[in-house]
Amino acid sequence: MQITVNGQPQQLATRATITQLLAELGLDHKRIAIEVNKDVISRSNHNEFRLSEGDYVEIIQAVVDG
Repeated sequence: MQITVNGQPQQLATRATITQLLAELGLDHKRIAIEVNKDVISRSNHNEFRLSEGDYVEIIQAVVDG
């Protein structure tokens, strides 16, 4: 399955959840906002929300500066 993540093509073997995508990308779901096709997906739905062919995903990471 082909999706786009932050403007870059990403190939996934199956209809992955957002949690699976983040794990594949090596990202922690904390301090991250996810948008799929311009809709914000709440963190409580990351385990259930399944990505589909052609989805456009934006991953926004909060940066903490100490």
